[in-house]
Amino acid sequence: MPETAEPATRTGPGRVLIAVYAVFALAATARATVQILTRFDEAPLAYLLSALAGVVYIVATVGIARAGRTSHRVAVVSCTVELIGVLVVGSLSVFDPQAFPDDTVWSRFGSGYLFIPLVLPVLGLLWLRHVGRAARRTPRTG
Repeated sequence: MPETAEPATRTGPGRVLIAVYAVFALAATARATVQILTRFDEAPLAYLLSALAGVVYIVATVGIARAGRTSHRVAVVSCTVELIGVLVVGSLSVFDPQAFPDDTVWSRFGSGYLFIPLVLPVLGLLWLRHVGRAARRTPRTG
């Protein structure tokens, strides 16, 4: 039997969360790709961090959208990496702005993106916790 998402993952808040992650995955990856291809020598660290953010958003999107224990764990790890990344890069970009001559998605805690990069992993982790608890309460059949 193919693995399908639990109803909670793809409805209501889960659907919105997946959509926001997908938009950020596309935006961060596209922006980083253009920056790396056209101006890499200007701010290589910033552009590579934006590319990393894009990959993390892609992995989180897929992990949240899919069901199953492995997908859930992948999503939790990617949201955790994302939160650590935005906190570390955000702090460094505030306290050592010269290290980041150009912004990343996570610079200044995502201020260029209305702080969504700071809030998104927190919401993702809370949602995954909710879905995980609901899955443990639901008896399995079949």
